[in-house]
Amino acid sequence: MQSIAVDVGNTGTKYGIFEGDKLIKQGYFQGVNNISEEITNCTFAHAIVASVAADAANYSSRLSVTGKTVMLSGQTALPVLNHYQTPQTLGADRIAAVVGANYFFPGQNCLVFDAGTCITHDFVSADGKYYGGGIAPGLRMKFKALHTFTERLPLIDQIPDDFPLTGQTTQESILSGVLAGTIAELNGFIQAYTKKAPDLTVILCGGDAGFFESKLKGRIFVIPELVLIGLHRILIHNV
Repeated sequence: MQSIAVDVGNTGTKYGIFEGDKLIKQGYFQGVNNISEEITNCTFAHAIVASVAADAANYSSRLSVTGKTVMLSGQTALPVLNHYQTPQTLGADRIAAVVGANYFFPGQNCLVFDAGTCITHDFVSADGKYYGGGIAPGLRMKFKALHTFTERLPLIDQIPDDFPLTGQTTQESILSGVLAGTIAELNGFIQAYTKKAPDLTVILCGGDAGFFESKLKGRIFVIPELVLIGLHRILIHNV
């Protein structure tokens, strides 16, 4: 029988349906009232629900599960050793991405960037120890902040792949400041972590991962389903 992983994020909810270890279907919806019929019309063997925004119980109550439902929290058993000092405040998507990275690249030092509403970076060592990372505004949040907290700066709502390093208009200057600045920020983290772990593997996930893929330095792997796969590995660890 199939199992399901549900990732409730800041802007919407992603889900993945697994047959054994294989991710066979995935989807997206916004708000518990718009939950996909692909979920509500099925019965699953096991489920895991993680949320950084809404009450996860609102989503788990809509699932038909014959076995165990794991509500990811700071007390959930993990397949990595968690050295985060406040696990109860750790975002479910962050720990799931780390578990996914450790699953795909066992025995390797991994730096995970999740580029979505926020841009997070997290480090997991080759011996499976998670030490934490950082949280920063995502690209759209930066654009919105510039528009909201100033009188005249326009709102940029598109992220072009090409943009000038030296902006010659206000719009170009915003693009350079936000996009080139964030690329430099991420490359700076890669450089700093490479000094700590010279064999560093860098993994990207999140909605804006594709933008950064060709712009970062080092061994870069883009795995869009990293959080869902990490959640599934946590589910397997708990059933």
